[in-house]
Amino acid sequence: MNQHELASIAQAIVAKYKGILAADESTGTIAKRFSSIHVESTEEHRRQYRELLFTAPGSNEYISGVILFDETIRQKTSSGAPFPAYLAQLGILPGIKVDTGAKPLAGHLGETITEGLDGLRERLAAYHGLGARFAKWRAVIDIGAGIPTQYAIDANAAALARYAGLCQEAGLVPIVEPEVLMDGGHTLERCEEVTNAVLESVFTELFAAGIFLEGMILKPNMVIPGKKSGQKTAPERVAEATMRCLKRHVPSAVPGIAFLSGGQGPIEATLHLSLLNALGGAPWRLTFSYGRALQEDALAAWGGKAASVGTAQRAFFKRAKLNGLAAAGGYKTAMESAAA
Repeated sequence: MNQHELASIAQAIVAKYKGILAADESTGTIAKRFSSIHVESTEEHRRQYRELLFTAPGSNEYISGVILFDETIRQKTSSGAPFPAYLAQLGILPGIKVDTGAKPLAGHLGETITEGLDGLRERLAAYHGLGARFAKWRAVIDIGAGIPTQYAIDANAAALARYAGLCQEAGLVPIVEPEVLMDGGHTLERCEEVTNAVLESVFTELFAAGIFLEGMILKPNMVIPGKKSGQKTAPERVAEATMRCLKRHVPSAVPGIAFLSGGQGPIEATLHLSLLNALGGAPWRLTFSYGRALQEDALAAWGGKAASVGTAQRAFFKRAKLNGLAAAGGYKTAMESAAA
């Protein structure tokens, strides 16, 4: 695939009013989600749940792409259509998670390195054959006493760049996801400091690897205080700090930034995205690549019951619509009760 095609796919992913559904939860993660609604995590239950999301009427108005898990990209709808083909027919780009998870970084207590580069070239070719047109790799950076170290930041950034290069070689748009976790007790200011360091390292490595910036998407965290910090921060401050960080480090050649929700609640994640867009002046499209923040309401409404599929799909459509509006700076929390 040439650079023009990569750029076209990247632009389609960040089309106005549209964003990404992250449905790439690992088997372990989705088991935890299912346990919250007392549903056993079998392959068929996982297939049914993903089908519920993918077939929600009207959601393709606000969803440009779906990140799939290895199991999911091989599954089919109840009528026998492979999920990637079904999504493509709706105008939704199929994507695939390709990393194999974060593992302890040797010699660096409390820090991780994301693995999955071994055999990646061959896996990417196979995924392209299954219909994937973009991929995702998540690096995890935790904030704590004495961490992150510059070595851990740089090691993860180098892996992201190697992954991105292999993706573009295979004709897949890479979603580059360096996530600074919001689990700790750090302040917003500390989160901004670390996010600055992470993005600086990531783009240094991407430049060194010769990545075609017009044919990639960045999936960063927002600048938010840690959950255990007790710091109460106005949503406007989150938007301002996040934008400041991005403008310092993300080249304007990158077509779009699709934020991760990172444990934010559905309303919180939607509001922050809308406020970021309302600031104006960004050289890139700002949109969403949400998992739990898009799915939480639908999952609760479904509860594993076939009779509740329609209700769950309406809940999913509502969240997709509200985030689509937020991606253009047009969301207000008052819309929560009015949206349908």
